[in-house]
Amino acid sequence: MGALTAGAQAPEIALASATGQKLSLADALKRGPVLAAFFKVSCPTCQFTMPFLERIYETSGSANFSVWGISQNDAPDTRDFLKEYGLKFPALIDDDGFVASNQYGLTNVPSLFLISPNGKIQVSSVGFAKADLETIAAEAARASCKPATPLFKPGEVIPDYKPG
Repeated sequence: MGALTAGAQAPEIALASATGQKLSLADALKRGPVLAAFFKVSCPTCQFTMPFLERIYETSGSANFSVWGISQNDAPDTRDFLKEYGLKFPALIDDDGFVASNQYGLTNVPSLFLISPNGKIQVSSVGFAKADLETIAAEAARASCKPATPLFKPGEVIPDYKPG
């Protein structure tokens, strides 16, 4: 079994963040779409991807669009990772049996799921996929009623895909 695909119903996520705050997917979806980005701090592709998710969060994160990192590491390691990479979006901890990771069928990280307010997965992406991130950024801008801005900056050398 691979990661859940677009069109599938997203399983509920209810986890504590790296700072101890309890977050629930059901509550977040009442406000708008949620980008759930599963990662591991030691994963090089995750390290490459997360700063782009921070850009999405900085430009479009709002009451109407949520960005969540979902870490497969413990809270102290996750907090260190967030600090090292300058990430300000919430990171939830899924290290005790990987319940959420297993419900979403993860085989690799990073795995990204853009979840619509109706609970359906709109985008499912494994590894770093440039086109998927551009789609997610456009949807984030739309949901937050902000103008779409290019996710990737001129002069950046960005591969189309990096496996996780």
